[in-house]
Amino acid sequence: MSDQVITRFAPSPTGYLHIGGARTALFNWLYARGRGGKFLLRIEDTDRARSTPEATEALLKGLAWLGLDHDGEVISQFERADRHAEVAHELLAKGAAYKCFATQEEIEAFREAARAEGRSTLFQSPWRDADPATHPDAPYVIRLKTPQDGQTIIKDEVQGEVKIGNDQLDDMILLRSDGTPVYMLAVVVDDHDMGVTHVIRGDDHLNNAARQMGIYTAMGWPVPVYAHIPLIHGPDGKKLSKRHGAVGVEEYQVMGYPAAGMRNYLARLGWSHGDDEFFTDEQAKEWFNLEGIGKSPSRLDFKKLENICGQHIAAADDAALLHELEAFLKAAGKPDLTEVQKDGMQRGMYCLKDRAKSFPELLEKAEFIMASRPIQPDEKAAKALDDVSRGILNQLTSQLQNASWSREELEAAANSVAETNGVKFGKMAGPIRAALAGRAVTPSVFDMMLVLGQQESLLRLEEASAGE
Repeated sequence: MSDQVITRFAPSPTGYLHIGGARTALFNWLYARGRGGKFLLRIEDTDRARSTPEATEALLKGLAWLGLDHDGEVISQFERADRHAEVAHELLAKGAAYKCFATQEEIEAFREAARAEGRSTLFQSPWRDADPATHPDAPYVIRLKTPQDGQTIIKDEVQGEVKIGNDQLDDMILLRSDGTPVYMLAVVVDDHDMGVTHVIRGDDHLNNAARQMGIYTAMGWPVPVYAHIPLIHGPDGKKLSKRHGAVGVEEYQVMGYPAAGMRNYLARLGWSHGDDEFFTDEQAKEWFNLEGIGKSPSRLDFKKLENICGQHIAAADDAALLHELEAFLKAAGKPDLTEVQKDGMQRGMYCLKDRAKSFPELLEKAEFIMASRPIQPDEKAAKALDDVSRGILNQLTSQLQNASWSREELEAAANSVAETNGVKFGKMAGPIRAALAGRAVTPSVFDMMLVLGQQESLLRLEEASAGE
């Protein structure tokens, strides 16, 4: 086996990237990237009814949005069927597998008799040790000869040592009677041929590992390091499903969560590094290990997700954030930003990104940039615009005509007008918000003026004071 760490993500194309699959991909990506290894992608597309190009495209889109880049070409399991069959015939030639001519009726009759007698219903083929001279000219499957006594021991990095009695394992089918390979064989052959050193996957595959190890052993191949991670549950502790809300990664993009926040949150879902909650990709790559993965299922918590996403929005580079905001608008089917809006967002990002937990919240704060004159105040903001406040806005507009448009001068002018009218500045803030943004909740009025610039701010204040 290679000294270089090689991990893989091997989803079945179901039409979207499931949140649990996304976390599995992330764990594999972090483990490989943090060790200078390779992260490979294989599409397990042997189910031809479900495996459409659109379904594969949806998976790739989900991974691309999450920023999980893979090495080399995407591998199609279906296209490797000949190689899988070749290994089954190799096992047959070695005596590690055998031809089984039992019909479905015979297998069912065996199971019924076993149930009636209270025996194990695991099928024991009469063809396991049959003399090839007695083989009929009839359809057959190829079965693996599983050891009949002793134990199979899975040394799992998350679950610990898992022992399964070989009497609990049947002689599994490798090749169906039509010559097509089964999934369990395909997985092992693909992982071996791809040089996979670490298999990090959901613990629903733990029992598969015991059966798959039989193929590795029979072929004399090194067994990869296994790490079976607990599944993600909904907030109610039940297996995650659509009733809990979004289960597909692309839905989270459409809801407006930033990819960096999503990566951080998913990494913390079932893995920990001390008490660290918020961390960068670089820290995650450096810290991620298999020892930090817990044995219990983790619960999806939208409050935690929003909190972490808010921290990532606040810490993000302004230009990168604007780029991701534009991608969000496209994914959500909303209109693109105009050049004027883009320019305003670039200038205003410093006062928008604090305390916004998602892109819709960021846009809500940026309403003063998104809006164009004449500003239409909403119901709450309109209440702040009575005759008295309009008169005060008129005075403020005059004061600001010759201001140098620095924060100090804007604050001085506003405080001077407040003093002249015998009110505190707080009383003036509501009407200014209504004039500039048409909203009662906005960033600081001075930030809005600085972002909008002198000309646009004065025109909005004039229109509001004139009652237009």
